[in-house]
Order: sequence, then structure tokens, then C-alpha cells
Amino acid sequence: MIEIGYSLSRRFPDPPQTDYRTADVHALRHDLFCGDVYVAQDADELSTAWGWVPVLDFAWALCDIVEELDRDPAGSRASRVTTAELDFTETADRLRFARRFGWVRISADWVEGEPLTVRHHDLRREARDFLHDLLADLTDMHESLADNPTVWHLGSRFPRV
Repeated sequence: MIEIGYSLSRRFPDPPQTDYRTADVHALRHDLFCGDVYVAQDADELSTAWGWVPVLDFAWALCDIVEELDRDPAGSRASRVTTAELDFTETADRLRFARRFGWVRISADWVEGEPLTVRHHDLRREARDFLHDLLADLTDMHESLADNPTVWHLGSRFPRV
């Protein structure tokens, strides 16, 4: 079982004058909602402890990566390894994904030890659930975010599975 989660940083709050209704894609992906994220499976966890990771960007990029890993026409029967990386803009560290057959290995540059290995289907479900749960949490905190067209598009582009 895989779990994806986050915590928002108190050290890097959003600017108080932010109009979430009209925030553009760049602001939503890079400037707002900073904190830390984690991907866990059983007792193993890949987590950041930096406080500045743009959490919405992480969720968005993770959903994009899961779809990118699924581009092989053979799908879960593909023996060729398909890879993708999620880079963090303020550091050289990366979260690396490698899919072969129906399994995805997830490793982090900043964590020693064995990578997590999860079913691609489970990763897709959890990534989309994480995105929708995050959007629900953020719109609870900032009601005007629910009126942002980018947020509407993002939620419809990656529906829950």
C-alpha cells in the first residue's frame, strides 16, 4: 500500500495579499503552498524536510509523471523500462521513477537504501487521490481558490480513479 502526503510550512507562508482566484499557473506551481511531501509504503518512506517544496506543483507533476510512465502501448506488459524524474527547483535532488511491466520503482537522490516498488495502477490512484485531497484542503483554507480556472482544469484533467 502506498501513501502520499504533505505538510505546509509555517516558515514559508503565502503572501497575505495573494488573490487565489486569479493566481496564474506559475504562482500556483512555484510560489504558493510551500511545505514538505512524502511517499510511503509500509515502513519505508521517501520524504523531504526542506520546508520549501511547492506542494501543489509536486501533486501536479506526480500526476503528469504517472501518465508519462504509461505511454508504452504495451502497458503493464511492457518489458522495456520507462523512466521519469521529478526535480526540485531549489536543489539538485530528484525523485526518480522507473516502470517495468506493471511495477514502478521510486527512489530519491537524498535517501539511501532500497527504492519503493509499487504497482503502477496503485501509484496512479494514490497520486490522483492526493491531488484531489490537496485541492480540497487548499480550497478549505482559501475559498477563492475554488474559483480559479487553473484549479478547475487541473481537477478535471486528472479525475479520481
